[in-house]
Amino acid sequence: MPGALCYSVLVERHGQQERLDYSAEGWTGLPEDAVGFWKCHVPIPAARQVATTDAETLLKYFEQLVEASNPQQEKMCFVLALYLLQRRRLRLDGSHERDGVEFLELSGSRGEGPFEVRDQQLSEAEMTQLRLALDQQLTAGGEAA
Repeated sequence: MPGALCYSVLVERHGQQERLDYSAEGWTGLPEDAVGFWKCHVPIPAARQVATTDAETLLKYFEQLVEASNPQQEKMCFVLALYLLQRRRLRLDGSHERDGVEFLELSGSRGEGPFEVRDQQLSEAEMTQLRLALDQQLTAGGEAA
């Protein structure tokens, strides 16, 4: 599973070197024939599908999320807003603070909006996970939901 801890071991068997990978739960220690080992995290694949989805589809999905104002979707809405800012389909008009919470003020590059999105203060790991989830939603037809 992406992001999970794993152990990799290099062993020598029958004159050949072989790599063995173990989950953290399956790790019982070094095998007798181990040459070396390392501990790492399974890489999180980059979200590629979002980059190929057109900005108009992403903006429509963003508008649905903003209108629904569903607290469970606020983080996804924020990530989508950042992506649309990067693609220059949204503009940052400013920001304001309300009750100690920062909000971004956005508008579409073709006059859509205005939109208000809560700044989620996400870590890099959370951003990556949300980009992957966005990719899955869009490839599964989530933009038409």
